[in-house]
Amino acid sequence: MNVLLLYPEFPDTFWSFKHALKFIRKKASLPPLGLLTVAAMLPQEWGKRLVDVNVRKLREQDLAWADLVFISGMIAQRDSAHKLIARCRAAGKTIVAGGPLFTIEHEQFPAVDHFVLNEAEATLPGFLQDFERGCAKRVYTSAEFPDIRQTPAPLWELADLRRYASMSVQFSRGCPFDCEFCNVTAMFGHRPRTKATAQVIAELDGLRRLGWRGTVFFVDDNFIGNQRALKEELLPALIQWQKGRRGIPFYTEASINLADDAELMRLMVAAGFDQVFVGIETPEEASLAECNKRQNQKRDLVGDVKRIQRAGLQVQGGFIVGFDSDTPTVFQRQIEFIQKSGIVTAMVGLLQALPGTKLHQRLSRQGRLIGHTTGNNGDGTTNFIPRMNRETLQAGYKSLMGHLYAPGPYYRRIRTFLREYQPPKIAGSLRWQYLLAFFRASVHLGVFGRERFHYWGLLLWTFFRRPSLVPLAVTLSIYGYHFRKTCLVQAP
Repeated sequence: MNVLLLYPEFPDTFWSFKHALKFIRKKASLPPLGLLTVAAMLPQEWGKRLVDVNVRKLREQDLAWADLVFISGMIAQRDSAHKLIARCRAAGKTIVAGGPLFTIEHEQFPAVDHFVLNEAEATLPGFLQDFERGCAKRVYTSAEFPDIRQTPAPLWELADLRRYASMSVQFSRGCPFDCEFCNVTAMFGHRPRTKATAQVIAELDGLRRLGWRGTVFFVDDNFIGNQRALKEELLPALIQWQKGRRGIPFYTEASINLADDAELMRLMVAAGFDQVFVGIETPEEASLAECNKRQNQKRDLVGDVKRIQRAGLQVQGGFIVGFDSDTPTVFQRQIEFIQKSGIVTAMVGLLQALPGTKLHQRLSRQGRLIGHTTGNNGDGTTNFIPRMNRETLQAGYKSLMGHLYAPGPYYRRIRTFLREYQPPKIAGSLRWQYLLAFFRASVHLGVFGRERFHYWGLLLWTFFRRPSLVPLAVTLSIYGYHFRKTCLVQAP
């Protein structure tokens, strides 16, 4: 049995980094961790081939080789998934689908033969047993939250690692909080489940054996959801693992209460973490209360961000406008907060109601839902009727994005961040592609770009004031080019 593992294309979005990746000759930010993990759960004797269309095209010989097609994806990949499924159906292949996109809206994909939904550890074994006996059902679902200490290591050898900017591993699933707009707890529960530390170390060892020396993303929904396990087990083991070798940089996602624990931040930085994405959402207390973002309420959020930055962790922030409590003043408030905090990578989107969330349920009861979410909260659309006038909301959003990612404010934000940031002692090696990126950035941004004066001004400022951070300044400049190509084009 030959299985084709198929991953749809991401559109040009904030997190795709498509325009930035060209500077280092990479095709995608991350490999499809879910599909590679599912591959490890399939019978060992089955042939397996990965086609991630973000890094290479699906060829006719791939389809001819396959007996079975497994496809997975996220909501933002919906359009590409439809096209790939149509090709597989035309080729007469049996199609099995799973992952977040299909778990949420499998009814929209009539051409798929079998759906293996929710967490594969709970549903895939039943499908495989039935498939072997020739009596597989169309839908396999489960409310179980399985023990991920039994989850095998992903089959990274199926992926062409040279095409990716980062690798990914997972330590935990689930989040202890209950934000109204977030579907994490609906899918993975409130109690964070963790892998054994030995599992994580074995996965990192596996990546090293394959020659990986770059950044690794811990994809956890909230990395600090189980702080005891982190402090007592994982982080000390990672610190030990980094010793005696050129450090591999890590990054992850965490809630803002990370700022309350200096020891936890110290351990993370010592273990090699240098970036963390934090869902800040809004500086408006009423909107935080509305969406039940209790962990962010009644805090000095700017002070929290700067405390994390000074600990050695670059903060990437998530922000939302379009809450029922928002007024037209929210756009300027967001600008002021983001500029003052020095969050360079600030993902700001219009609120969208994801299926399975409490927000979606509330808006459904109120009769305010209109169509499906795109899964891309940076495209300037909403899938519900907002309280604020729609034209005012969209115009305010366009103005907000236009300001944040215009060269002047963006480069000023980089300087604000670099003044606060205390880089970790562990640093990855300066590989040749980053030297190439510097050369390309200096030509593309420094000669032909409309930001050229900002670019050279930043590099000179950094060279004289924070010389060790020049590579980071170049990286953030390249990110800014990507954000201007995506955010300013997509905002309506």
